[in-house]
Amino acid sequence: MIMQPSVVHLSSALLSSAGEMTSFCYGNQVIRFRTSPKLERYIAVKEWEHGYIVVTAKYHGIGEIEDYIDLIPILRNLYIDEESFLDPIKSVEVCYDENL
Repeated sequence: MIMQPSVVHLSSALLSSAGEMTSFCYGNQVIRFRTSPKLERYIAVKEWEHGYIVVTAKYHGIGEIEDYIDLIPILRNLYIDEESFLDPIKSVEVCYDENL
């Protein structure tokens, strides 16, 4: 049986962290940027609005808090056209599965 990728995954980006780096993955592109050394992990994406992410994140010594990620300046610093990169992304999911 041949499995077809779901439309949800084709329009979803993945967010994760490892050490002091956050990874934002969409399609064949992975964007990594530095984050707080106290970040343990992202728990959930609460909101996605065209480059602006509201997340629940767990921090060492602080616990779970609402945090914010603005991808626009990161994409501009990498000379990635934010409109063409962000337009197809309809949602963002937290994913720590290394097999994806």
